[in-house]
Amino acid sequence: MSTDLTVLPEDNTEYGTQEYWQKRYAQEPDGVFDWFKTYRDLQPLFDKHISDRSSRIVMLGCGNSTLSGDMYDAGYESIVNIDYSDIVIGQMRERTAHQPKMTWEVMDVTDMKFDNGSIDVALDKGTLDALMCEKGDVWEPSEELCERVRGEVDEVVRVLAPGGKFIWITFGQPHFRKRHLVRDCWDVQVETLNDGGFDYFVYICAKRA
Repeated sequence: MSTDLTVLPEDNTEYGTQEYWQKRYAQEPDGVFDWFKTYRDLQPLFDKHISDRSSRIVMLGCGNSTLSGDMYDAGYESIVNIDYSDIVIGQMRERTAHQPKMTWEVMDVTDMKFDNGSIDVALDKGTLDALMCEKGDVWEPSEELCERVRGEVDEVVRVLAPGGKFIWITFGQPHFRKRHLVRDCWDVQVETLNDGGFDYFVYICAKRA
């Protein structure tokens, strides 16, 4: 995990901007940063909710996390990783050249270039959290924030196949996060991961046929 303080934003709202991430990845070409949890922590969750290792998975806002590579080694080889930073996508293509079935694409999570119903599992580990960084009242998020989040979630709904799952790993508690996931096409299931007294939350949305 990178500990270089020069890449930290002056203001947390920068986490929601493409400019910040381009600058950060350019400054840490060999960096690795895992938000929240690693595959080792999440393996029981994935074993439970992604039973078919041949599932087509999209990693939303992949960054330079180790998650995709570790999942690949565990047998999840059909992973397409997307990020709107062309810098990090180039870095990760080189870094994972030994894992050829996995692909890396420059893409915005709010405007994905996948066909309708073509994805089995959409994974988000911290990307929506970055989009939700803003100043103001967390109980009353701005319409701009809600629109950004809606852009990703609606795209996930579109690209998921019937029976497909959206899995969001976050530190955000249900009374702050669940409201953004309400859709007619799925029910929201919440699981908690405890880490020494600090809770992480996993939201699982299975799209109905």
